[in-house]
Amino acid sequence: MKTEEIGFGGLKLIQDDEGFKYGIDAVILADFAFSIFPGAERIVDLGTGNGIIPLILSHKNRKALLTGVEIQESAVKSAVESVRINGLEGRIEIIRADVNEAGSRLPGHEADAVTCNPPYVARGGGMAGSLSGKYIARHETTAELTDFVKAAAWALKDRGHFFMVHRPSRLVDVFCACRKEGLEPKDIRLVCPRRGEAPNIALIHCVAGGGRELRFMKELAVYDNKGKYTDEIERIYERESSIL
Repeated sequence: MKTEEIGFGGLKLIQDDEGFKYGIDAVILADFAFSIFPGAERIVDLGTGNGIIPLILSHKNRKALLTGVEIQESAVKSAVESVRINGLEGRIEIIRADVNEAGSRLPGHEADAVTCNPPYVARGGGMAGSLSGKYIARHETTAELTDFVKAAAWALKDRGHFFMVHRPSRLVDVFCACRKEGLEPKDIRLVCPRRGEAPNIALIHCVAGGGRELRFMKELAVYDNKGKYTDEIERIYERESSIL
């Protein structure tokens, strides 16, 4: 286990050197959710991993109470310890559970917002591997995309907000699953490595019981033509002071 300074007001994160480490997708998802719905009071993060999204959101939204749900025991231990060392025990709760258990482990229809950074590779897709932490984080194993969406629909209030990050190649699956569970897609933001390149990440915002209208937001480029983070990514990481 290693403790890392991740910024965001001096937050520290416990990470397992052998486990799956968070990436930019978790960071931009937290920013996406906060920018659209900054006033959420109760937030649930499904598949929370080491707790990175609840930690970042606890900094951005100082009034929110957050719950992270994670199946992997090692990740849960890391998340709980990260919550403790940041003094956030009163605001962040970590639950060890599969998303399929949401109906018994989470209060129904009480969350203002749900965030989710699920495994991207569909069950049966990709190369087979051992059930390591890295493999489980990337591949649908005990739960599939539809299970995450069902869990979000259970947890959310009417007109609650659902935020997911996924691959553009799975957008049809995401939209079909969300509409089936009454989560209407409202906003999508495509993320590309550089301006003019094909997107490789999609940020999706849905509303429980919302009307049918989808808005495409301005694309987000990660790198500039010099291979450095763009100004917007630097802002998302709260590193404006490094931009000269």
